[in-house]
Amino acid sequence: MGSLAPLSDLSSSPKETLNLINPNELLNLFKSQQNYLNFFFQNLDLSQTLTFTQALLNAKGTIFFTGVGKSGFVAQKISQTLVSLGIRSRFLSPVDALHGDIGILSKSDLLVFLSKSGNTEELLKLVPCAKAKGVFLISLTSSERNLLTNVCDLNVYLPLERELCPFDLAPVTSTAIQMVFGDTVAIALMGARNLTQDEYAANHPAGRIGKSLIFKEELPVCRERDLIMDQLVELTSKGCGCLLVIDEECHLIGTFTDGDLRRTLKASGEGIFKLTVGEMCHRKPRTIGPDAMAVDAMEKMESPPSPVQFLPVINHQNVLIGIITLHGLVSAGL
Repeated sequence: MGSLAPLSDLSSSPKETLNLINPNELLNLFKSQQNYLNFFFQNLDLSQTLTFTQALLNAKGTIFFTGVGKSGFVAQKISQTLVSLGIRSRFLSPVDALHGDIGILSKSDLLVFLSKSGNTEELLKLVPCAKAKGVFLISLTSSERNLLTNVCDLNVYLPLERELCPFDLAPVTSTAIQMVFGDTVAIALMGARNLTQDEYAANHPAGRIGKSLIFKEELPVCRERDLIMDQLVELTSKGCGCLLVIDEECHLIGTFTDGDLRRTLKASGEGIFKLTVGEMCHRKPRTIGPDAMAVDAMEKMESPPSPVQFLPVINHQNVLIGIITLHGLVSAGL
């Protein structure tokens, strides 16, 4: 049987040499990618782009996106972006489509092919099947002459100077172009459909403050007649850094923070033992509604004259619903 090497042998082993990135080479790569993207913007045919965007805006059915490999991933992302804007869209795997999923297509649908070359075999096999269903076909390709442009109803050329890859093979610039194009068109559709912030928020419920809301049973609440010193455990044990002062019907009266406690103790000394929370609380605290977005809560916390660490959440009748804290928003990934 083998045995472990003595510690002396291990300690004498040569240290592993780390590979380093040349900062100048890295900077040059970013500059090159920027130049390749600029080539795309400078040579993109606006009339083709406008026709494509209008087609998506006026689609009566579902907008399907399809692609293979990296283009397939981009197709999925663009489709998901449209869905988040309330637009009917789905990704259709070309392989799965040829094994039964083609049945989901109808003549009112659009099918958008993403392909750098426009000659992807799996996509070309899908074309006659989709045509038989009466689907409107659109190609997004980076080759001016390709097989897809010959068989689709609408074609958009996405100008590509070359890939950033030194061999001009790895699809790192072409996919970036596809993504930029798709996302920009999505925002154009967002504007054309007059999508409101509330409508967008309704499609992103996790973006609301409810994800980070602390509800009633965990709230540090007290009455205004309660003595400050009697509420120290409530103030410190809930992890919110404050007391929420309410009346018998849970209407919010004000807030009393650990900072208020320190200032009151400094100013009153032993007199703090006789003071009630209602005498020293802040009666016009910043608050927020339950349907607000997390980003709005963060902005309100950081607004002048000085930042705060929490916001009581109240309804339109000033009834306390919960509390949102800065720590909760950060933990939720805002």
